[in-house]
Amino acid sequence: MLRSMYSGISGMKNFQTKLDVIGNNIANVNTYGFKKGRVTFKDTMNQTISGASAATQNKGGKNPMQVGLGSTIASIDMIDTQSSLQTTGRALDLAISGDGYFVVKQGQSQMYTRAGNFYLDDNGTLVTGDGLKVQSLNNGVLEDITVNVNALLPAKVTTELEMKGNLPKDAKGSSELLQQLKVVDNDGIEHVIDMTISPINASTGDWKLSFVDKSLPVDPNNPNANIEEVDIKIPTDDIENADLLINKGGVATVFKVAIPLENLTIDGGSLDANAYPDGNTQGALESFNIGSTGEINGVFSNGLVLTLGQLALAKFSNPSGLSKVGNNTLQESVNSGTANINVPGEGRGSIAAGALEMSNVDLSEEFTEMITAQRGFQANTRIITTSDEILQELVNLKR
Repeated sequence: MLRSMYSGISGMKNFQTKLDVIGNNIANVNTYGFKKGRVTFKDTMNQTISGASAATQNKGGKNPMQVGLGSTIASIDMIDTQSSLQTTGRALDLAISGDGYFVVKQGQSQMYTRAGNFYLDDNGTLVTGDGLKVQSLNNGVLEDITVNVNALLPAKVTTELEMKGNLPKDAKGSSELLQQLKVVDNDGIEHVIDMTISPINASTGDWKLSFVDKSLPVDPNNPNANIEEVDIKIPTDDIENADLLINKGGVATVFKVAIPLENLTIDGGSLDANAYPDGNTQGALESFNIGSTGEINGVFSNGLVLTLGQLALAKFSNPSGLSKVGNNTLQESVNSGTANINVPGEGRGSIAAGALEMSNVDLSEEFTEMITAQRGFQANTRIITTSDEILQELVNLKR
């Protein structure tokens, strides 16, 4: 048989594969996080009619004579370029701006995806649309992300008032700073205490802290009875037990706190020292949001914002080497490299909450490729029909 016929067959097979890839690209033009495919060709073996010969003193060299025997698929690539982000406004729609991949699990099977349309299941676990559990990173260990929308943050008693800021050396005797503090007692009840910072001898770092709970009844004969004072000297040791008076049922009750002073400074600047009490009242989870570094921040009714978890992102040496396993997920292959998993940032991209990454399929490019594949297929069919006509002529030599 004619070699051209088999070359035409190989070309038809290759262009059919190219059309298959184009069809899959177009079918996923609106699939979130989809990465398009691309087919490349290469020639197959060549039949040598005569080999090359080197030049001699009397005659020049001669090139080899070879006849190609068709083409074959060189590669089917996954083009993992970043696509545009579409704003959705939904808190659990996440897009990656960068090279990372979300880490998801089904049992012990670990997979990766760029599609960030996530949901909460009946247990509050963050999952994909197919129920794969999205992973967070906690001290280097992958864990499921659970957001308990009915979570209650227990009350925590105030144990210290940490002082931070500056006490100026040149402060005058009339200089003072007033700050309102919220402290929580052993019953989880919040009290508002006024704290005044005033100098005793600012040049030597001697200052006075005055505390008063203005909700306490005032004795006209002793108006300063509810005021507790603490003298501090910078630098000095922390105050381990300072007595404050709080109003518990109309009765002045002693409330003890520690006052760390290590973060106070003395220089010629302004008076900007502040106290930062720990402790909190009981609070219910009101809402949550996801930041650019993947942290899931829970907003509680008592005003606290706590991190509930942090998304993990994976990065690969060769992301084009990942294997597609369907449902918008990919798996490691022997040529993708091992997943380097960490929190967002540091080359793994950042998280855009309230957005989704679109497919990177370009319809104009795909239709152009479709035309070239169609014409290439048609040209190869012409090779086959022409070869067939030549064979017919050979058969007709015998009458």
